Amino acid sequence: MRPSREFTETQREEVKAALKTSHDKEEYQRVQAVWLRMELGLNASEIARILGIHTGSVWRIHSRFFREGASVFRSGPHGGRYRENMSLEDEKRFLSPFIEKASRSGVLVVSGIKLAYEKTLEHKVPKSTIYRMLERNGWRKIMPRPSHPVRLAPKVGEIE
Repeated sequence: MRPSREFTETQREEVKAALKTSHDKEEYQRVQAVWLRMELGLNASEIARILGIHTGSVWRIHSRFFREGASVFRSGPHGGRYRENMSLEDEKRFLSPFIEKASRSGVLVVSGIKLAYEKTLEHKVPKSTIYRMLERNGWRKIMPRPSHPVRLAPKVGEIE
C-alpha cells in the first residue's frame, strides 16, 4: 500500500471553506469525502460506507482534489441536448414557414415537415423527432375524433 498524501495548509482551508459554501447534496458529499480523510484519516472504504457512495468514487474525488484543487467540489450542469440536429433558433427558423401556413389553414401536416427536415439534414429521422421538435416549439397534436366518444348502449329489446 502506498503512503497517503499529506494535505497542505491551503488545501485544508479550501476544504473548510467549501464545507460552509456547498450548495447541494452531491457537492457536500464530495467535500465530506475529502474532509473525512483530511481530519479523521479514514480510508476510502470507510468513507464510502459513511457517505453511501462507491469506494471508486471516493478514490476519484481524492485523486481529482489533489490534482485540481477545490474546483472538483462544484459540479457543472447536468443533461443537455448532446445529440441535437439543430439548435433551438434553427428549429424556429425552420418551422416558421410551416407555422405561417398552418395559421392560415389551421392544419399542420407532419409528413411534409418530416420530408423537409430530412432534406435539410440530408439523412432520415423518425417521425417522433418531428413531434418532439413541434412540442419544444409550442405545438401540440390536436386531431378530430372519427366518432363521438360516448356511444349509447343498445336498449334491452334491441339485442339479438
